Amino acid sequence: MKYLTPPRFVLAVVCGLFVLPLAFSDDRPNILWIIVDDMSANLSCYGETAIETPHLDALATRGTLFRNAFVTAPVCSTNRSSFITGMYQTTIGSHHHRSGRGEKKIHLPDGVRPVPEYFQEAGYYTSVTGWPFRDRDNSGKTDYNFEWNRSMYDGPDWSKRAEGQPFFAQIQLRGGKHRGGDLETTRKFVKQMRRDFGSATATSAVKLPPYYPNDPVLLEDWAAYLDSVRLTDHLVGQVIDRLEKEGDLENTVVLFMTDHGISHARGKQFLYEEGIHVPLILAGPGIVQGETRTDLVEHIDIAALSLGLAGIEVPNTMQAQDILSPDYRPRSVIFSARDRCDETVERMRAARTDRYKYIRNYFPNRPHMQPNRYKDAKSIVIALREAHAAGTLNAVQDRIFAPTRPEEELYDLRNDPFEINNLADDPKFKSELAMMRKHLDTWIVRTGDQGFESEAQYDSDMAEYARSKDPEQVAILKRNIALMKQWAADGK
Repeated sequence: MKYLTPPRFVLAVVCGLFVLPLAFSDDRPNILWIIVDDMSANLSCYGETAIETPHLDALATRGTLFRNAFVTAPVCSTNRSSFITGMYQTTIGSHHHRSGRGEKKIHLPDGVRPVPEYFQEAGYYTSVTGWPFRDRDNSGKTDYNFEWNRSMYDGPDWSKRAEGQPFFAQIQLRGGKHRGGDLETTRKFVKQMRRDFGSATATSAVKLPPYYPNDPVLLEDWAAYLDSVRLTDHLVGQVIDRLEKEGDLENTVVLFMTDHGISHARGKQFLYEEGIHVPLILAGPGIVQGETRTDLVEHIDIAALSLGLAGIEVPNTMQAQDILSPDYRPRSVIFSARDRCDETVERMRAARTDRYKYIRNYFPNRPHMQPNRYKDAKSIVIALREAHAAGTLNAVQDRIFAPTRPEEELYDLRNDPFEINNLADDPKFKSELAMMRKHLDTWIVRTGDQGFESEAQYDSDMAEYARSKDPEQVAILKRNIALMKQWAADGK
């Protein structure tokens, strides 16, 4: 694979205390991350046929598309904490969703730093913003679970950088969140799409995975989700247009990714493909044009590859790998982890090769669909629970409501891409199960997986959650917290 390394910038040591760039170098590329919420790889360049995504297809054509990119956590704050540091969230203690928000704070281990700090010290202008851009300080989503200094971002937009100064910028898009969580919000969004785009995706174009029923609510929601992908594509086109108009496109590496998969019953928060398989597209200087890569990559790698493209040395302690480097050795296995999400206590770990997926459930005596205030309010989950109560789901669709789960799950992705047939108890796959167990056990030890959350940390964060002004929501939260504690006391 061809890889063009930009010249490394020159450093000067001043008084033996500070390391500063001598001058801004015009040939150092800008690095732009476009980060999208709640969206799987439902793009035409990834094979989606119900909609078209021309702007992202064009980006892939002039760059490199990674067909097998995976997040290390299927929920936003944990995954964002991970890729902004280039570290597994389980290593740095940020693996519980929206943790460190109460009295008990989470601090990064010694030697671990957010990537913007490296760029800033190298002379880059650093920014984070939403889109369309609004002139507010640091208005873009961060959602990191650890304590961090907001000064690592110079501002909300790169337009305020010095002349000739390269930028490292993050643009945050709402993605799948545009459709909302209930039917009323979904229908308002679809009405907006018809008004602004002239059309909306028809439910007849939707083909749901076989583990979901063809329920009208689910079909309507998925069609709106596809429209949120269309809107995302349009917004990406606006960003590219701005870069071109301002003369920055040719010297900017654009990286498009999502923070995890679609928000659905088996998607967001879970370790099935729907939750962890995501799009990753790069284009710009130093990126091979028109290439499709099929090797396994993890989203923490964007930290290392971005530093590498800027000519900044990647710290030896960083777990991310520069997947564009000439000496990069492709992974044979990737890892992902799910822990507490909001009030819902959970622990799952997964290892995935190019063929097999292994999931370990640390709470097998709890249902897949544990009570969760956030998810249970969604119209799609309500519809699924109603179908379960009515007995209209088939065995595969009803599995998520079983009162218990297997301790281990093993799927042959080549023959079972929807992860329906659990092979963990099949003697024919004994050696594959042993191999995947070993992969996961080795990773847990090697990376220092911090595992379960302390009760004190849980209580601290739940106190913060309970600050909601909606008494009904607080009541639901407290009921779920009490259930989590009761289950723990029962050894469940």
